[in-house]
This record gives sequence, C-alpha cells and structure tokens, in this order.
Amino acid sequence: MKKFIVIACILFCQTTFGFAQTEQKEIEKVISTLFEGMKSKNPILVEQAFLKDALMQTTIIGENGATVGSNSVQDFVNRIATTPDNTTLDERILEYQIKVDGHMASAWTPYEFYVNDGFSHCGVNSFQLIKTSEGWKITYIIDTRRKEGC
Repeated sequence: MKKFIVIACILFCQTTFGFAQTEQKEIEKVISTLFEGMKSKNPILVEQAFLKDALMQTTIIGENGATVGSNSVQDFVNRIATTPDNTTLDERILEYQIKVDGHMASAWTPYEFYVNDGFSHCGVNSFQLIKTSEGWKITYIIDTRRKEGC
C-alpha cells in the first residue's frame, strides 16, 4: 500500500509539473509572437496576442518619482502597422519568469530594445494574461525603460 501511495504521488507531481511547463511554454509563445509581430511589422500577430480592451502602460521617471503613461492596444497596433520600411523595432526578451494559477498568469520579462540594430533602451515588462477559449491572451502590460544599468 505504501508503495502504491509513493508511486501515485510521483505520478501526480510529474503530471502537475508537466502541465505547468506546458502552460509556461504557451505563455512564452504568446509573448514572443507579440514581439515577432512587432519586428516584422505584422499588426495581425500583434493584435492576436491581446485580449480585447487590454491595457498598456509604461513608467515615466520624473523629478518627483514615477508616473504612468497609458496607451491603447489599437494605437500600438497602428504604430506597428505604420512603422517605416527602413525601421526595425527589435525587443529582445532576456528571460521569462512566469507564474500560473489556473486561468491567470503573470510574466516578468527583462528586455533590451533595439532600433535598426542600435541599442535604444532596456527594462522589464510585467505581463498579466488570462487563458480564454482561444488560448492565453495579454490583458495588461506595464514596463520600465532606461538607458543605463542594462
């Protein structure tokens, strides 16, 4: 009986760990597809990564501390679609730190951003995602941006 319980526990842990890894890979794919769409100027790929009415924000550092700037996903998609042909926007994710609880996930992704292969800035993206009937979708992003300490 003890042997059965030990084997059942091992199988349960392996199944749970495998499920978590699969979910994390799916979340990574959504985020990487977003940035592939940005780099290739494909507004469809960019838009598909987001939940309708998702929010986008960035921290803005000023003399009195940080404030928040907001942007609509549609404005972002439109900017990607109208990026000049001679301009390449390349956000390079350095690592993924993902937490999942059921149909909700959070991803912390340090990045470096390049324009036409020239370094522009670095920072961290904080993504909130939910799992819909269509798969994982980004519902909220906030990021930091800096030119030093990268």
